[in-house]
Amino acid sequence: MAGKHNSEETTVIKRASRKHDDEGHGGAWKVAFADFCLALMCLFLVLWVLAAREEERVQEWMKAAGGDLLNQSQGRQMDSMGGPRGSLIAREPLPKGEGGQNNTGDTPQPVKKRYESPAEMRELAEVLLKMSEQAGLAGNLQSVITPYGLRVMLHDTDRQGMFDRGSAIVNERFRLLLRKMGPLFAQIENQLLVVGHTDAMQYANRSSSAFSNWTLSSQRAMAARVQLLEGGMPTESVLQVVGMAERAPLDTDNPKAGVNRRIEFLVLTSGQAEVVAAMFGVPLEVTPLMDGVDTVRADNAALSEMRARLRSEKVSLKRPAETSGN
Repeated sequence: MAGKHNSEETTVIKRASRKHDDEGHGGAWKVAFADFCLALMCLFLVLWVLAAREEERVQEWMKAAGGDLLNQSQGRQMDSMGGPRGSLIAREPLPKGEGGQNNTGDTPQPVKKRYESPAEMRELAEVLLKMSEQAGLAGNLQSVITPYGLRVMLHDTDRQGMFDRGSAIVNERFRLLLRKMGPLFAQIENQLLVVGHTDAMQYANRSSSAFSNWTLSSQRAMAARVQLLEGGMPTESVLQVVGMAERAPLDTDNPKAGVNRRIEFLVLTSGQAEVVAAMFGVPLEVTPLMDGVDTVRADNAALSEMRARLRSEKVSLKRPAETSGN
């Protein structure tokens, strides 16, 4: 019995653990976790940069536009939200110096305080052309001498445009050029007309209250004025800001061409500036319109009498109606 018990003894196999293998396996997950944390931190950093850039662009849009932003989701959308070829981070150089001005390079200076004759306007056109060449935008600027003054056109091309499509946000290169023009217009006494134009592309929402090319062209003209003011131009230099939508294309054969999307500055002669101001202001002298009809300054006594009559009528309307005792 005892012998049988000895012959049936159980064999126990014990496997020795390799301590260094366990340590190697435990360290691998720590490296992977560290890589994951690093990637997550980089993602949060990129999202923060995008949010900051987008907030800056929205603030610039609202500052320049001032229109009904609730209707801008109807129709066009902005094509460019950042850099080229789908990059979400804009790659244009940021403005340098105070007020967003780029202080690099010498800005051409005007040679006169006031420009009146065609020859003088030609000199001013040369100064503006040098500015556009320094900014690398010589192909986007045209100037024409007219009887009213110097007509300066900053327009889009097939390669680059002034604004993001469907918006009033000025691209960086054009923003720097406009801010360089600000000090130039501050040194001359001529006043400006700022006119915005679009192409013939229409928005999907055609209702009368929807965002349209009229709104867009007006907002772009206002955005250009804002950039000139940021560059140092005084507010008195601008006589009128107008939006003309697609009503005055440069390329009449192709109303949707990029050259039709533009901002124009009409540098007025002193005589023309007085005519434009008189069109919307009080005339200083009698101007015959037709036989028996002319425009004159209103008589002060007649105006005072009319104001007194209107005030008395307004007071009588506010008095409660008398009711009987019944």
